[in-house]
Amino acid sequence: MSHAAQIRIPATYMRGGTSKGVFFRLEDLPEVARVPGPARDALLQRVIGSPDPYGKQIDGMGGATSSTSKTVIVSRSTRPDHDVDYLFGQVAIDKAFVDWSGNCGNLSAAVGPFAIASGLVDPARVPRDGIAIVRIWQANIGKTIIAHVPMTGGAVQETGDFELDGVTFPAAEVQLEFMDPAAEEEGAGGAMFPTGNLVDDLEVPGVGTLKATLINAGIPTIFVEASAIGYTGTELQDAINGDDKALAMFETVRAHGALRMGLIRSLDQIATRQHTPKVAFVAGPADYVASSGKHVKAGDIDLLVRAMSMGKLHHAMMGTAAVAIGTAAAIPGTLVNLAAGGGERQAVRFGHPSGTLRVGAEATLVDGAWTVTKAVMSRSARVLMEGWVRVPGG
Repeated sequence: MSHAAQIRIPATYMRGGTSKGVFFRLEDLPEVARVPGPARDALLQRVIGSPDPYGKQIDGMGGATSSTSKTVIVSRSTRPDHDVDYLFGQVAIDKAFVDWSGNCGNLSAAVGPFAIASGLVDPARVPRDGIAIVRIWQANIGKTIIAHVPMTGGAVQETGDFELDGVTFPAAEVQLEFMDPAAEEEGAGGAMFPTGNLVDDLEVPGVGTLKATLINAGIPTIFVEASAIGYTGTELQDAINGDDKALAMFETVRAHGALRMGLIRSLDQIATRQHTPKVAFVAGPADYVASSGKHVKAGDIDLLVRAMSMGKLHHAMMGTAAVAIGTAAAIPGTLVNLAAGGGERQAVRFGHPSGTLRVGAEATLVDGAWTVTKAVMSRSARVLMEGWVRVPGG
């Protein structure tokens, strides 16, 4: 009986923020997978261990959560004033599907360190000690990210004392600047607020008419009020992820919000966009106990935010959703801004299931329309394993 031998592909397994993923240099992929298409998707699914009807990804590198079922492809950039191009693939766990419709803000923190260590950045631009500025083109959404990567002794510094709620151990801080973060989504015309409104009345069958802020910034996101859907904003994962009725409700809200934002033309198309848009619910500050047992005080945060990712409540906060939070908070009148107390602000600290996070944004009103020049937040990144991944040939 004939069999196909395994092939091996150079790869690096990295943590970026509160996510993990398998990183590849484009040039290291098999030739057929260096271009978009079924071959690339099939390869990345096999690497991660999808589709898995058991939902465990035992036969692959995935960790059976939206935060760990991720892949990244990085290459030298041909664009002026950019060092590398970064492409993110969110691999579905139980379906044969790779979603290319958005970015991963958490793994964005690992792109700069990976690019430097992989020789994809001009050595002349990398100091032996200090901060390396890596200019990243985020190919999924067509945006620029500037990563500030610490260097020590000619190597990327990975250890340090920067603490990030949702990550057990401290590491070196990587500051990210998301330039002009309003997402240019097909059907939304590149508008930050695709409906033209800071708050919309969103009719959701079986749920009701919800006040919603529909925003394209960092990643398309639907913000609703926690109280309007029966929550307080202090919920942890178990309160929602074990409730099939709640999960179905959130998916219905997501579908109708996507339709209203122009991201899909019909409700049935939402199945092809598992990664975007996100749904998040907000509330004013309140005391709660995070998943780690940490006590979060209302006085230490501006608001509460919980967000859904790939059909489940996220254990912390997606980096791209944090950009959306920071952007919406900076614009007076959005639900996020109102939950934080209203008024003009350049930064917010919000509470999420694992703790707190601070994100800043610079918003200005130009000719009656809001623009955001950049959003800023800090993450950390670390190489977990490097070498080769193996997949069955063919």
